[in-house]
Amino acid sequence: MKKMLFLMLALFVGISASAQTLPDVKLENLEGKVVSTKDLADGTPMIISFWSTTCKPCIMELNAINESLYEWTEEVDMKVVAISVDDARTVSRARAMTSGQGWDDFVCLFDKNQDFKRAMNVSLTPHTFIVDGDGTIVYSHSGYTPGSEQELFEKIKSLK
Repeated sequence: MKKMLFLMLALFVGISASAQTLPDVKLENLEGKVVSTKDLADGTPMIISFWSTTCKPCIMELNAINESLYEWTEEVDMKVVAISVDDARTVSRARAMTSGQGWDDFVCLFDKNQDFKRAMNVSLTPHTFIVDGDGTIVYSHSGYTPGSEQELFEKIKSLK
């Protein structure tokens, strides 16, 4: 019995200690082209933020990141990926919002069926990840409070 518990504990520790990498899910970009999430890992660290048009904290977080992005990219090579989880009925509103908010420097992708959301175990938005250039998820955070975008930048800087 003790041996069985030890093996189960060892298995659990081994699983939880292993780093999660970006799953391979197909999403649409702003132009309607299908892209693979695996292709996001191109050597550049990134912030991936899951958002929806009805989530005010999501929009606040992405706007705060957008306000600082120019300064951040002067200091560190990085990118921001904004993943809309709006469904097929509201995705057109999400597409319009990305332009209206001025998120031109973001990689904007649309997860209409929420396949990527499920693959990343996201239950609530905003949910933000820091991913290194190899596609390994190094940080995860749910929710937004003003100023927490600076923590994201500090995590990105620590990858260098």
